Amino acid sequence: MAKRGVLIVTGGSRGIGAATCRLAAARGFAVVVNYAANEAAATALAGEIEAGGGRALAVRADVGSEPDVLALFEAADRFGPLAGLVNNAGVVDAPARVEAMSLDRLDRMFRINLTGSFLCAREAILRLSLERGGPGGTIVNVSSAAAKLGGAGSYVDYAAAKGAIDTMTVGLAREVADVGIRVCAVRPGIIDTEIHASGGWATRVAEVGASLPMGRAGTADEVAQAILWLLSDEASYSTGAILDVSGARAILP
Repeated sequence: MAKRGVLIVTGGSRGIGAATCRLAAARGFAVVVNYAANEAAATALAGEIEAGGGRALAVRADVGSEPDVLALFEAADRFGPLAGLVNNAGVVDAPARVEAMSLDRLDRMFRINLTGSFLCAREAILRLSLERGGPGGTIVNVSSAAAKLGGAGSYVDYAAAKGAIDTMTVGLAREVADVGIRVCAVRPGIIDTEIHASGGWATRVAEVGASLPMGRAGTADEVAQAILWLLSDEASYSTGAILDVSGARAILP
């Protein structure tokens, strides 16, 4: 199996991030499993990958903190040459209407879901850009079907942050296309992961899944497969692309 260099997966200890780490390691990447709080899960995942013959390193960093992001990339530099970045770290909050949203909630939502992706993309570009002596590479952002649907009545703030991720993906792709960097995104729909419980709506998948066009929620592995395709040479002429992985949830009338 060909070695692919280092892939940083932010929010890599659970859900879509963990599935991406496992699949990336199986495809030859050395994986940096980033986590903000769940050290046990990140360390266990890195150990699992190593036990299976891959290379993995768990690194704590809050992507909304610039010093933490710098430390994350410095740790990755020591692990090996960077090949790509998956901007997956994200949060939701309890369902709420906009008039009930506090400044603290909004600051957290945009700092982690949006500013963190910009900070990580910046550091990745500095290492990957051909004009800076880098090898080129790929950035994959994790957006959400909420970016198209709006999250009315529950997650307008989250949807707005993910809408900005879509815009960032297109703009950044155009900006760095000539320096050997591709930038794409996946736009998951209702996926069966822990993120719903972390936002206080643990029953969301069970409540919504059966009403989706495909009659079920998606899995983290299904999203990871799309991410790894975008990272692969098979997607070599795809940049600025946003791939829906939503079981038709994100298709507007």
